[in-house]
Amino acid sequence: MHNNPMWAPFEVTPEETGATADAPGLVAYLEDKERLDATLVEQKALTFRGFGIETSELDPVMDALVPNRLAYVHGNSPRTKVGQNVYTSTEYPPQYTISMHNEMSYAHQWPARLLFYCERAPLSGGATPVVDGVRWLAALDPEVREAFAGGVRYTQNLHGGMGLGRSWQQTFETEDRSEVERFLEKGQSEWEWRPDGGLRVSQIRHSTARHPVTGAEVWFNQADQWHASGLGDQTAAALAQIMPEEEMPQSVTFADGTPIPAEYIAQIQERGLASAVDVDWRAGDLLLIDNVLVGHGRRPFEGPRRVLVAMSD
Repeated sequence: MHNNPMWAPFEVTPEETGATADAPGLVAYLEDKERLDATLVEQKALTFRGFGIETSELDPVMDALVPNRLAYVHGNSPRTKVGQNVYTSTEYPPQYTISMHNEMSYAHQWPARLLFYCERAPLSGGATPVVDGVRWLAALDPEVREAFAGGVRYTQNLHGGMGLGRSWQQTFETEDRSEVERFLEKGQSEWEWRPDGGLRVSQIRHSTARHPVTGAEVWFNQADQWHASGLGDQTAAALAQIMPEEEMPQSVTFADGTPIPAEYIAQIQERGLASAVDVDWRAGDLLLIDNVLVGHGRRPFEGPRRVLVAMSD
């Protein structure tokens, strides 16, 4: 049932490529853009190891791997902007696993590529698991796939400056309401400005996607990360005591508004992680993924860990 069970990101090293083991060597190797594009679609994810890239040398490497870098507008996880459309990977507490997902699959537009760069490796743990989206889809029970066939409805409650979760100003990187409305209009979202200065956004999206080049169908939604049960039992129970689900910072139902059973959410998370391959980090490593073909997450870790992320269309 699982296609390609031995799939793992394709490793690019100085030995394999004949490039010098430094930033100029990698940049020279990446000058062949067509080769890079074709290899990424074929292999789905690429790790670049042994080039010893320093943070100060990152810009030309990023220009080659993720041209047209995008801002994290409409993003929903805590992170810090550290450069021109470069961010820390999510600042979610280190003891938690982040389940598999495709970046911004809930939005009307998502990045085609993600680039991760390890500035500082953790003492232990902290791998980035990656999953072949075709394999993840195949790992789910037919009952779950059929239930999701009609799509999902995501709802966000963004406060106006004070409250739980993110503000609409942080989320859209602007203070201008009309700019937010233009963005949401493009994505065929429904929205409502609340009397308290907050913003409620609702949008219906597909649960799977097809890759624009290969046509492969992949599991492509973030229902498990938006669902209350995806927060873990204790957090979900604590939140349920203080607010109804539709008032939470984010929630999800099937497209027609019916609730998604918690056991479906558990299956999606468990089988996504079970189908994943861990990419362990050493300082200076890079990981480039096709954001449609491959989902990603994060394993728990100890000690300081700093992984930067950039994305492009």
